[in-house]
Amino acid sequence: MARFRHYGDPDHAETQEWLDALASVAENDSPERARQLLEWLNGQAPTLGVHVDRLNTPYLNTIPREQEPLMPGDPNLEWRLRSLVRWNALAIVMRANQNDDELGGHIATFASSATLYDVGFNHFFRAPSAEHGGDLIYYQGHSAPGIYARSFLEGRLSEEQLDNFRREVGGKGLSSYPHPWLMPDYWQFPTVSMGLGPIMAIYQAHVMKYLINRGLLPDHQRKVWAFLGDGEMDEPESLGAIALAGREKLDNLVYVINCNLQRLDGPVRGNGKVIQELESVFRGAGWKVIKVIWGKKWDPLLARDESGALRQRMAEAVDGEYQAFKNHGGAYTREKFFAKYPELAELVKDLSDEEIAGLDRGGHDPFKVYAAYAEAMATKGQPVVILAKTVKGYATGAGQAANKTHQLKSLDIDSLRTFRDRFDMPFSDEQLEQLPFYRPADDSPEIRYLHERRQKLGGYLPQRRTQGRSLPVPTLDQLSTITTGSERPISTTMAIVRLMGVLLKQEGLGERVVPIVPDEARTFGMEGMFRQLGIYSNVGQLYEPEDKSQLMYYREDVKGQILEEGINEAGAMSAWIACATAYSIHDQPLVPFYLYYSMFGFQRIGDLAWAAGDSRARGFLIGATSGRTTLNGEGLQHEDGHSHVISGTVPNCVSYDPTYSYELAVIVQDGLRRMYGEQEDVYYYLTVMNENYPHPAMPVGCEEGVRRGIYRFQAAKKGKGPEVQLIGSGAILREVEAAVPLLAEVGVRAAVWSATSFTELRREGLEVERWNALHPEQKPRTAWVTEQLAGSKGPIVAASDYMKVHADQIRAFLPTGRAYRVLGTDGFGRSDSRAQLRRHFEVDAAHVAYAALLSLRESGDVSVQQLLEARERWGIDPDQPSAAKA
Repeated sequence: MARFRHYGDPDHAETQEWLDALASVAENDSPERARQLLEWLNGQAPTLGVHVDRLNTPYLNTIPREQEPLMPGDPNLEWRLRSLVRWNALAIVMRANQNDDELGGHIATFASSATLYDVGFNHFFRAPSAEHGGDLIYYQGHSAPGIYARSFLEGRLSEEQLDNFRREVGGKGLSSYPHPWLMPDYWQFPTVSMGLGPIMAIYQAHVMKYLINRGLLPDHQRKVWAFLGDGEMDEPESLGAIALAGREKLDNLVYVINCNLQRLDGPVRGNGKVIQELESVFRGAGWKVIKVIWGKKWDPLLARDESGALRQRMAEAVDGEYQAFKNHGGAYTREKFFAKYPELAELVKDLSDEEIAGLDRGGHDPFKVYAAYAEAMATKGQPVVILAKTVKGYATGAGQAANKTHQLKSLDIDSLRTFRDRFDMPFSDEQLEQLPFYRPADDSPEIRYLHERRQKLGGYLPQRRTQGRSLPVPTLDQLSTITTGSERPISTTMAIVRLMGVLLKQEGLGERVVPIVPDEARTFGMEGMFRQLGIYSNVGQLYEPEDKSQLMYYREDVKGQILEEGINEAGAMSAWIACATAYSIHDQPLVPFYLYYSMFGFQRIGDLAWAAGDSRARGFLIGATSGRTTLNGEGLQHEDGHSHVISGTVPNCVSYDPTYSYELAVIVQDGLRRMYGEQEDVYYYLTVMNENYPHPAMPVGCEEGVRRGIYRFQAAKKGKGPEVQLIGSGAILREVEAAVPLLAEVGVRAAVWSATSFTELRREGLEVERWNALHPEQKPRTAWVTEQLAGSKGPIVAASDYMKVHADQIRAFLPTGRAYRVLGTDGFGRSDSRAQLRRHFEVDAAHVAYAALLSLRESGDVSVQQLLEARERWGIDPDQPSAAKA
């Protein structure tokens, strides 16, 4: 083997003997045998007092030069295409900022990653076709201009669209970042909220394997490619699920981390080496790591580095120094990098400063990148991460490798001229100032080559399927076991599990239902599904569970239908998103039901819930053990009184807080109709409780009211005396019902209304209000809640297990002149019984009744004395501290 020394080695001869022995085993026996010996040596070392705990390899390319495969195609034409894409990407952002609108945009990220994308588009990224399902690409959000620029060259985007980058209101623009909601036939995945792309990509690959193992998807050896930034890897979601990918052996997953060494304000690891740090993390999690650090211009220097000084200097320089080398040029690099060791200075004595400045990084060398991608494609049995070293703001002149590079939105004229000349754009200085877009003629060698490469890979990317196959939707009659109620007390959590059981038996639908839980299946009463459906595992069950003798034992199966993702709400939500978008991604509609503690939903993974809306996800989120007062004993960190407030912020999340099982059945059936029958891009959030009580049969004619958000549950008794309207939802509807006899004791008649969705009532009210404002010449429309309460009498009181603002959002749409009082659970939760908690938050029957009397006092129908007597009778303490502050 080659005689390369390790710089500072006290015994070169002994070292070489060991290296020669290793090389002999690898060459004469096998690399596998050499690996085995190294593992055994590493295992033996601690017994000798030698502790080896590093997971790093040298700061060199993983694939040696002599093992690099030849890159097919025409490298000259590919360089030309890459140059055209670079120019147009730059022009997109700069033209968007030539006025006072301050639209922003990013130049530096794509400048550093252009080669990483270009090699993929030319040689690896397969589009969906009749023969292949297509690869899935998670594009780094800030690189969007570069992806648009390539689509412009392909003729898929017009110059007008490019000129309307970040100008979307008129309908001709391009979204700032990848957004399926805004460009539904183009982008597949929203990725710019950093950290979400990495975790969603892992679970996308996980769900793809799940579909293949269940026989719902053919195995086309598709890949999920995720393009990420090294700064992005600081997000907890970026690294939080990588162990799952290693454990599940997701060899359909490739991370490409653009290690340009900089984040938004400065170096990612100025005092260290982010590539080495990430290598150890990913190797420890079971990933194959491929480092692409040095471009081919370094190869001759490395070949002549007999002293080991170059490799030593490469290893010891920190990222803050590497950034400065690229920013300050060749003379600075000679002085600060090469001059440290005499042997190193001698190595580059014949290179000019310009040649030293031109020593390239691996992420900008298409041949090195191609070798890494080819190795990733051939890898079996483990996921792959490619750590590609690049320069942020590559070739942007003064902006290259500067701390402020991320905010770069334009170049000075000198840098622009340099950029033009470097990438051979045919513009004069006068034309240059206009920042023209440039696309060669259709019959030019570059454009012909561009189309040839994509045709060989099945077509063009990005692209997104907007419609999925419809599924059979059961009628309400088919859900009669749920709508007929239950005399035996059950919880709505149990009701939703029973409803899922009915759906699982529906022909054409059942195999599409995907129950998802983080790690609470037994809490939610789902353990009966373990044996029936099995818990998905890529290897099945390699052990005999301790509860095998029980009817509902823990059964893992390679064809299992349940996804149980551990104590990991972000991971379970990412799996839900992958299932909820499978109608588009795989043309395989799935009906995912993700059950979780409602407190750990929108509060904990709200960014993922927003991304689900952007993704046009379809499915059901089930917030179990919901409400501020329904979860006995758990207290502040578990009791949810605000998830419906947060869910209402997602425009296409349809939220309901039902009380009875028939309401659940009506809502789920309608959701199935809208999402899987009519192909509507919404998803549902339903809250269910763990409180057991009897459930009545479905009242005749209530279906529309359940769907639209409110219906009269119980009419007021006829007779004398004032009347009030009581509205309740979720857990507190039954307290509202219990307030009716209390009011009867003091001569007040009450009607009860079930508000299944204050959120949907508000949305419809706003739409009606807007329509009326814009169409004053036409007959005004009436909101559903207004119409329903219009014929009722007396003041209105609403109570829920959520913050007061939740029920208060319909105030503007109530009939004119009607008093409206809201009760809710503002404040931190705490541990106690349901009765005590409802008294504490003032949402129990007594407080509902008292609120009704208070409104009647304000209208003159009840005296102060009557109010005080009722307060005493119902045990209401006027000096109790406010729950909102307690």
